[in-house]
Amino acid sequence: MARKEFVKILESNIMIMDKLSDKFKREPTVLSGYPRQQLSILVRLHIGGPARLKDIARRELVTAPNLCAAFRKLERDGLVLRRIDEDDRRNTWYSVTAAGEKIATQAMETMRVAIEKLFAKLSREDEDALTKSLKTINSILTKMELTNA
Repeated sequence: MARKEFVKILESNIMIMDKLSDKFKREPTVLSGYPRQQLSILVRLHIGGPARLKDIARRELVTAPNLCAAFRKLERDGLVLRRIDEDDRRNTWYSVTAAGEKIATQAMETMRVAIEKLFAKLSREDEDALTKSLKTINSILTKMELTNA
């Protein structure tokens, strides 16, 4: 019974977070002329460091050809660097350039401001409770990620 309750609560929280994140999506936030999807890819690459195309595609839940189109624009604009793996030419590595880091950092700050606005009316007690809970969740999920890596 405890597992079913856990799954239901987690499902409910995922749905609520998805609805809350829709508020970010409704705002026509386009930073420096880049659509949300390209910014998301750039930010994740900035945070995660250099990665192979196939790993990024798996993480983003998109096909490699679709991801290539986004990377072509980012590469053309000097935000990402593409490198063919000399040891295995089937692999393409992508990394963020200094210009890409600047845009990614701006995008992350824009998101933080939006999160602050979203939770601005939260009471201090609720914020403290959520912070404590989120720290616990983050710790557990990090352990899961390391275990399943």
